[in-house]
Amino acid sequence: MPNFLLELGTEELPASFVVSSVQQWQRLVPATLAEESLTNDSINVYATPRRLAVLVKGLPVQQLDREEEVKGPPASSAFKDGKPTKAAEGFAKKQGVEIDALEVRATDKGDFVFVLKKIPGRMSADILTELVPQWINKLEGKRFMRWADGDLKFPRPIRSMVALLDDTVLPITLVSGSDTVKSDRISQGHRVLHPQPVSIPQAEDYVECLRAACVEVDRTQRKNQIKAQVEAAATKQGGYADITEDLLEEVTDLVEWPNAVVGKFDEEFLILPPEVITTIIVTNQRYFPILKSPDYPELLPYFITISNGDPAKAGIIAAGNERVVRARLADGQFFYKADLVKPLEDYLPKLEKVTFQEDLGTVRAKVDRLCKIASLITNQLQITGEEQAYIARAALLCKADLVTQMVYELPEMQGIMGQKYALASGESEAVATAIFEHYLPKGAGDNLPQTLTGQVVGIADKLDTLVSIFGLGMLPTGSSDPFALRRAANAIINIIWAAQLPINLHQLLAEVVAEFTAARPETPGELLSQLYEFFLQRIRTLLQEEKNVDYDLVNAVLGENDPEYTERALRDLLDARERALFLQEIRNNQTLDLIYETVNRSTRLAAQGDLDKIQLEPKTAVKPELFQKSSEQAFYDAVVQLVPQTQLSKQTRNYQQLVDSLTEIAPTVSNFFDGPESVLVMDSDPEIKQNRLNLLGLLRNHARVLADFGAIVKS
Repeated sequence: MPNFLLELGTEELPASFVVSSVQQWQRLVPATLAEESLTNDSINVYATPRRLAVLVKGLPVQQLDREEEVKGPPASSAFKDGKPTKAAEGFAKKQGVEIDALEVRATDKGDFVFVLKKIPGRMSADILTELVPQWINKLEGKRFMRWADGDLKFPRPIRSMVALLDDTVLPITLVSGSDTVKSDRISQGHRVLHPQPVSIPQAEDYVECLRAACVEVDRTQRKNQIKAQVEAAATKQGGYADITEDLLEEVTDLVEWPNAVVGKFDEEFLILPPEVITTIIVTNQRYFPILKSPDYPELLPYFITISNGDPAKAGIIAAGNERVVRARLADGQFFYKADLVKPLEDYLPKLEKVTFQEDLGTVRAKVDRLCKIASLITNQLQITGEEQAYIARAALLCKADLVTQMVYELPEMQGIMGQKYALASGESEAVATAIFEHYLPKGAGDNLPQTLTGQVVGIADKLDTLVSIFGLGMLPTGSSDPFALRRAANAIINIIWAAQLPINLHQLLAEVVAEFTAARPETPGELLSQLYEFFLQRIRTLLQEEKNVDYDLVNAVLGENDPEYTERALRDLLDARERALFLQEIRNNQTLDLIYETVNRSTRLAAQGDLDKIQLEPKTAVKPELFQKSSEQAFYDAVVQLVPQTQLSKQTRNYQQLVDSLTEIAPTVSNFFDGPESVLVMDSDPEIKQNRLNLLGLLRNHARVLADFGAIVKS
């Protein structure tokens, strides 16, 4: 069984494309081989900064022969008096068969001519020669480039190509204008450690041949080597390696033959906040810091870089990296000391010279709006005293560090330096922590603010951005969301949920929009409704994708074109989440099935009446003197007993009580519909009909305290 190797030799690829190309080929190559019925034993995709490769083992020499049935013209036009017509002869010629091979078969649309063709399998070599250009051209990524004078696009120029079926070179040519790359068996070794060409005798020898030339093409193996080397180097220095997954992934795609090199910096720089040092070391230089303890971010004056050079020159490599780190840390130390000369509050006037958004004014103007929103939230939450003062102070100072020298040079330090400088200025721990926390979460999976002050200021900041940008008509569209408004809305919802904050978002949005509109009378009138709809969509997405609630149950909680339900969800996000999760729970344990039929049937019929959807009290909605059957009285009595249970469920959010009560009256409702004393709801007497519809409407309304059962799809 032959093995096939394809390797593209390139100039240095961006690290992000290396890992992306592996993932793409892991999907694309098996799919295209399967389409061609080329089975295989295994497919391995390899990548380094200078090459992409795929090794397919256990291919057949050729496809299996196959049969294909082809439908031809109607029998009536293919044969006349039992003799073939020109239509039959043309069909047979097109399919490459004799007339005798044609068969007449009955179909739903009459008799037609068919032919069963035997198609010999193609040689795998021919198919692979056609597939390789597809594999290359279908790769996607950012900032593809053209080179030479051709139209071929790739992240970096392709300089060589190995294409081997066992030991045979498959003739494949890539053309980019006057620049052509022809396949052969010659690869390239490590640029420094093995600059000579590498001849690959057999496809299956690829990995070992490149290892012999100081290139580890197996990305997983290379990643594991880096991790092990970094950990060993840190241990040797008496510390613990701070290995983040993002940095490990990136460094894996920056080297072909990893070699850990330890560098040192002066201990005097340890007076800097650890976050400053790690930002310089990790974010700017792609080095690994060394911690004194795995549980506390105190640093040792060392770092580890992964070199792609000659291990024998490790000392020279370390010295060069140390010079760069020393210069950057010296800058950081200068900025830090300069920033500490004055208290954080003194930086506020400088915010008047920083533009937040061209049409929205300065960052200082944003801070003023943010402070007002924070005040609205504290009023809702009835926060008083010391905590209220902390929130007001944190809201005022939360952006001040943006105009410090440190954050100007290292924007990643916003919030972090605000916390440090606030403490150094004598601000309270609560205020300092909130300045840091109000930026959280910074991305999917990031921590949420843990303090009430941080939560309120964070919500206020994100809400100001949402209302302001929406107010300019700059709504997110498709994948375009330059102001990360979806992330901001998700963060607001998740903070409210996680912290159990009883915030009425419906009211808060109305108040913030009113403030914004007062300052900008030209604001579109639909701004508030757009924000309501935007938040509802975010709640819907979070419930489905993060809380794993079925789509119809989410619809049942948020409502579909139901203003009352829409407002209810935004008024009480905690209740909306709890109802959605509870519905999913009773669906999973099949309790929902016990009440679904009766409640859903009642809901559908009640829609033909006009009873207010919030009415729960039967004594003002139903006239017992109009009852004609005992089932009506039983239904009425059951609803009367349901009222206190429903009211208690609303107050305590213990919806199990409501479901238990609905389950208990389900037989009574079924008897109303189908029992020996059943009634015709749509009676010819309008008053009796309305009375019965009101009964059903009451049951619907009690169930609506939990959900709109009309939106639930039967399991």
